[in-house]
Amino acid sequence: MTNLLAHQTLIFDADDTLWECNKYFEDAITEFIAFLHHEHLTPGEVRQVIDSFERVNGYGAEAFARSLVETYRKLATENDPGDEDVIERLGLRILDQEMETIPGVEQTLTSLQPHHQLILCTKGEEQEQQLKLTRSPLTRFFEHTIIVHDKTVETYREIAEGLNFEPSTTWMIGNSLRSDIYPALETGLNAIYVPNPHTWHMEHMEFGRADHWPGQWLEVESISQLLNHFMADSARHP
Repeated sequence: MTNLLAHQTLIFDADDTLWECNKYFEDAITEFIAFLHHEHLTPGEVRQVIDSFERVNGYGAEAFARSLVETYRKLATENDPGDEDVIERLGLRILDQEMETIPGVEQTLTSLQPHHQLILCTKGEEQEQQLKLTRSPLTRFFEHTIIVHDKTVETYREIAEGLNFEPSTTWMIGNSLRSDIYPALETGLNAIYVPNPHTWHMEHMEFGRADHWPGQWLEVESISQLLNHFMADSARHP
């Protein structure tokens, strides 16, 4: 793929693409499983019960805390006074987590901003996502910031049509094949997959190119590699 030096529209996912997110949920799950200390179920089996509640309760720290409490109620052989409060705080502490920008992100956005239109699109509970946007030093790079409940083909179609994006020069960049890459390609946009080892396992999916997709897609090892595709050599270091 040659360098795309002309003006492009680059839509960035936020959680686990620009800053770390899911690893804090994983840490909380590990602590919860140790706290539960179930006599018979393996950690993997406890995780399956958590997953079942998360599918119903949805995204975000408050929904996550509720899923942990409901898992405890279902699996605990004894419900000691105060345990549910401890578990709820375990889930909700993610709201107070300091923003951890992924290495290379700020430098990459600094280089891209003068040459391309940058958009941020994040999904989740609106108040929680807005809190992250307020805390993050990265929002200054983006012309628009968009919070959606979910990322579907219809979501990307509404964004592209609402902001009058040209699909052939619009790219979705994110760490989730399920939420970022597949629906964007299905909409007719281009997409770039940036894997994160901490991506929520429920975002994983079997993936292969469909013949009817008009857009390009590729995978990069890190977000810094975007500069290999969207910047001339002389402009990579502002």
